[in-house]
Amino acid sequence: MKIKNRQEFLLVLTIAAFALLVGVNFIFEPLQDWWSARATQVKDLRTKVNDGNQLIKREAGIRSRWDDMRNNALPANTSLAEQQLLTSFTAWSRSSGAEITGIMPQWKNDSTNYWTLDCRVEAAGDIGALSRFLYSVEKGPTALKIDSVELSGHDATGQQLTLALQINGLALLNQK
Repeated sequence: MKIKNRQEFLLVLTIAAFALLVGVNFIFEPLQDWWSARATQVKDLRTKVNDGNQLIKREAGIRSRWDDMRNNALPANTSLAEQQLLTSFTAWSRSSGAEITGIMPQWKNDSTNYWTLDCRVEAAGDIGALSRFLYSVEKGPTALKIDSVELSGHDATGQQLTLALQINGLALLNQK
């Protein structure tokens, strides 16, 4: 090869290598990153659209459940709410055969839209009575949530048990 041709060949090869370097680092990689980000965004949007369609399909059930919660919430008046809760506990106790030994209610102002009534309830009885009482509390129409359950025995045979429940009641302030 002649020197002139070899110099031209090396110059062309250098320019091609530089163009390849620029193309890969400044064009291809940014486009690839942009394409990956776009694909991720499209996937997220499809997931959100699918979730939205599922919510639309379940609208009647969700609205029905919300109406039940709103209608069965405790009254916004604290004394009426406590009275309703005590009446419910008394009825559940009588129907199950469990004996309520203590109720300690405490109000919490968590939001401007609702209050919660934290209540610790202790009941005594045999396993059948306490399980019926627990079932009545859980399945009752009042908007209550059982946070914790403690069961302890008081005799050697395990016939006399104490049930301690930590319960939250919901009182909606702005019911529409």
